[in-house]
Amino acid sequence: MKNATIRVLAALWMVFGLVYFTNAQDSDGLVAKPEEDHSYKPLKVNLDESGKKYIRFIVWHQQWLQTNNREVDDLKLQLTSFARRSRFLAYAQISPRFLILTHFGLNNFTPRNQTSLGNNGDAAQFFLHDAWTEFKISSNDALHVGTGLHYWKGLTRLANASTLNFMTLDQARPFTHWHSLGVTDQFARHFGVYAKGQIGQFDYRLAVNNPLNPSNALGGGINFGFITDESGTPVERFPDAEASTITYDGRNRNDIDGDPTGNTIVEGYFRYNVFDKESTKLPYQVGTYFGKKKVLGIGTGFFSHVNGSFDSATGEHENVFHVAGDIFYDAPAPGGSINAYASFISFDYGDNYVSRWAGTGTNIYAHAGYFLSDLKIMPYVAYQSGSYDALEDNITSFDIGVNYYVNGHNAKVTLEYHTIRGDYRDSPATDGDVTQWRLQTHIFL
Repeated sequence: MKNATIRVLAALWMVFGLVYFTNAQDSDGLVAKPEEDHSYKPLKVNLDESGKKYIRFIVWHQQWLQTNNREVDDLKLQLTSFARRSRFLAYAQISPRFLILTHFGLNNFTPRNQTSLGNNGDAAQFFLHDAWTEFKISSNDALHVGTGLHYWKGLTRLANASTLNFMTLDQARPFTHWHSLGVTDQFARHFGVYAKGQIGQFDYRLAVNNPLNPSNALGGGINFGFITDESGTPVERFPDAEASTITYDGRNRNDIDGDPTGNTIVEGYFRYNVFDKESTKLPYQVGTYFGKKKVLGIGTGFFSHVNGSFDSATGEHENVFHVAGDIFYDAPAPGGSINAYASFISFDYGDNYVSRWAGTGTNIYAHAGYFLSDLKIMPYVAYQSGSYDALEDNITSFDIGVNYYVNGHNAKVTLEYHTIRGDYRDSPATDGDVTQWRLQTHIFL
């Protein structure tokens, strides 16, 4: 064992010496060092000489290294490495009149759901995220209509956030902006029909969708604040939570006439661009432009699910309706650029209902960051507070982090200190408190 250790150390010393000698030669000018090319060209196949007909490919991986919950007393530090996202997206524009897009991949592939051979047990699934076709109806960009499994969402800008270029590490958790994730949709995607367009400085997106089968929803539509067990005994998930007879499974229950209902969701988002206009070619909203644009977007949105909820006490359906307003600013600033976002959301699921990510009541969210171009870093802070009718205390989260941009959004490393307070849905053993350090390496082509 001792001899083997000596041999390994000697080999490492030789490698270090070789690297040091090579670098020394480079610094003395003895070896010509080729200039590194960090420029990025999209993975695009032109189908004509003009480049207006093309197929575009996007591939990305986001790898995380995350601590366990540091709120647990006397717990040894553990680090878990996993794939937060591994995705492939392709879209084709072979006519100005129509577009096709396909997006597939996996999320949250961890050591816990790895399997021995990759095809047994509760393994992470490689599944379809988006699949839609779109037609241009107007002669300008005022109206496009698409159908399929899509991401043209309502309510807020962050509900339509691109996972390629978050300004923060990820979407703010709890996922109040992705409030329907796994509740009425498949990873923030619905099947449906959407319309979108730009008219001057104004742009919009509207969608009419079908909800996920409530039996497949996270929690099956239960109230996450105050529930009853199989025997009918009340069980509190939150201290002093108000009881509710609402479940978000109205689609599973016929109306008083025995007819099916709750099969339609309507959502939309409307924005006025005060300065530079943002692209609406794809739904994915940019996290930061590094000051390459001057953007001030003022938006409002809604989410409506008629007869989406069911009150077991009255035997009647109730409407789910959420409305929001937000503002986004990204512009050049001394030494780099500034980025800021704020939103206010009013949720209504029915009296005292607590959903997987939100609840009847209100939520505020804000983040801000400053890009230092010479250092290629962007420190940021983010804060969220949910005030829900059924709960005595607010659910809050606070994140502070820094992005290091090796090559813009195409290659970056992010370190974040992440906290949640009072969310018993995620951590009942620690009175709803979560504290973690999270490190992400991100590359997309």
